[in-house]
Amino acid sequence: QVRLVESGGGLVQAGGSLRLSCAASGRTSSSYGVGWFRQAPGKEREFVAFITWSGGSTDSADSVKGRFTISRDIAKNTVYLQMNSLKPEDTAVYYCAAPKTYGGRPRSRRDYGLWGQGTQVTVSS
Repeated sequence: QVRLVESGGGLVQAGGSLRLSCAASGRTSSSYGVGWFRQAPGKEREFVAFITWSGGSTDSADSVKGRFTISRDIAKNTVYLQMNSLKPEDTAVYYCAAPKTYGGRPRSRRDYGLWGQGTQVTVSS
């Protein structure tokens, strides 16, 4: 059983940067990878980025391409989301999650079966 714990959220001014971490414990070898989602107040939870444990293949939403980078440290069982050039519209609770199955590029929240508790990111204008 894999467990996920996010950290690194906070308050930052527009144009600033934050790095989120998702620490995975348990049998990470049984998981295909880790995805990041975010949910702003009154909005649906949306896909941000995904990375596979093996090979480090990535996928990201168009809204964050060129600004956010997902990476992983296998030795630390940790996935990172480096967020640069932050905008007020990036304000949300950010969640990391593990997909239910292997293969493809899971972008729907229905593709994921295990979630962390979330970390708040607030970008002031």
